[in-house]
Amino acid sequence: MSHPLPAATPSMSRTVAIEDLQVGMFVHLDVGWMAHPFPTSSFVVESQRDIERIRSLGLRRLRWAPEKSAPRTTTVIARIDEARESSETVGRTAGSSDGAADTSAQATACQRAALSAQRAAMQRCEQHYGEASSVLRHIVGDVVARPELAREQAQALTRTLFEKMLGEGEMCVLVLSSNAAARPTAHAMNVTIISLLMSRVCGLDESEMMDVGLGAMLHDIGKLSLPRAVHHPGANLGSAEVTAYRDHVRQGCFLGERMGLSAGALQVIAQHHECSDGSGFPAALNIDRMSTAARIVALVNRYDDLCNPAQADEALTPHDALSRLFAQGQGKTDATMLNAFIRMMGVYPAGSLVQLTDDRFAMVTHINSTRPLKPRVLVHEPRVPREEALLLNLADAPDLGIRRSLTATQLPSAARHYLEPVPRVAYYFDHVGAPPVQAPA
Repeated sequence: MSHPLPAATPSMSRTVAIEDLQVGMFVHLDVGWMAHPFPTSSFVVESQRDIERIRSLGLRRLRWAPEKSAPRTTTVIARIDEARESSETVGRTAGSSDGAADTSAQATACQRAALSAQRAAMQRCEQHYGEASSVLRHIVGDVVARPELAREQAQALTRTLFEKMLGEGEMCVLVLSSNAAARPTAHAMNVTIISLLMSRVCGLDESEMMDVGLGAMLHDIGKLSLPRAVHHPGANLGSAEVTAYRDHVRQGCFLGERMGLSAGALQVIAQHHECSDGSGFPAALNIDRMSTAARIVALVNRYDDLCNPAQADEALTPHDALSRLFAQGQGKTDATMLNAFIRMMGVYPAGSLVQLTDDRFAMVTHINSTRPLKPRVLVHEPRVPREEALLLNLADAPDLGIRRSLTATQLPSAARHYLEPVPRVAYYFDHVGAPPVQAPA
């Protein structure tokens, strides 16, 4: 049985209305790191000025951790919550005297609210992904000329991603509806995001997760020293060109040492093309000689290369990419690591195109890690406008499931236009929040 992705550290995060914010609260800002003036996204509110600066961000509520906050603050917020709950109870009682609300209208309103919340969450994730990609481009641009600055920026970006993965509740992996980043940046972002999530599944500590994040983010920096023609392997490369391509690992380690990266991050760069059976390069290491961080990044790197190859027409669907990795699992990949990866990504990873058991077509948008065969999907329903497309949680639809995986070319043209599958898959993460839309009876 699969399980929700565990939190990296114990947490009892709650939310608080912005008007109830108090000095002494340990808060998490769920906005882009470029969108707020604080050094990190999680911190203790130390002054009234901090409160004013947070309120200027336009948030209505924000997450906070009572166990990391001043005791007096926790008591004050508990009293505010108690008073508000009492007031709302009185309001509901008064409302009930006016008669029962129309059940159908309430159900429709709830569905629209849930759809709106899910779309808002998707937009927020796309904004965060875009901001992170922009920061990463600047980091790569500084690697050669300003290596120490590039290291500091890479550490800050990795820590920000790490902090955003903290919090209460299940994490889900989702596919973004757009991907404006160039392939090298998008590939590095995908490998970083999924590798960090995998490191949570594997129970790595904070220091190890930082090594995973840094190594994943910078695993291909050695290509900065190579001609673009040999940035990717291919059948058209001669032996000299293959040798030049493989040299990006050595070049990456050289640049990583100049940056002052940790030994763990350097191991990831050095080993991200090694395989469990010793068939990889440059050192032909087997599983016993690879670090855990490197095994994670090597697996995720292979997965994203299958989904997002240099030549877009060679791309596999996420489901087919996972199937190929599984078929190769006895050789190239650590079987235990691969099983954990499949539990996290789901049998039908986000971005997979599928046909449901009622014959409708859909695209997987979120993974339910506790039920990998029951993801959340966006459904092609001709009677529903595209902007109101059904987002269904198959975990709440016992009589509805997935019949088969499809490629974009296998979709009818109307369904392909409606679902708008992206040529390149971009992944991000989110905390499970608003209640999902229920499948119609």
